[in-house]
Amino acid sequence: MFSEAIHCRDTETVRFAIYPDGFDGPRIIARISDSALHDIFEAPRDDASLAAACQAHFGRIEAKALERHHAAPQTAVLLETADFCAESEAELSVA
Repeated sequence: MFSEAIHCRDTETVRFAIYPDGFDGPRIIARISDSALHDIFEAPRDDASLAAACQAHFGRIEAKALERHHAAPQTAVLLETADFCAESEAELSVA
């Protein structure tokens, strides 16, 4: 899926939209930290690379953002490195 990712230098995050109820439902703005994009997805720390990493890995990022939104719909979604580290640890324990 295509994501219109926008890097925000002031918050050191990339903003993107998710649609918890499909495109006919509400549009929720979520964010992922620059650190997560760099640490997990190996993005260089420049505007274009951070936004491109969000787009390139959007399936995984969107899934985590939707999970977070469904767990706490009234709380803003901000994904950090730890959100993806827990995912990696769960994969290792299954193997």
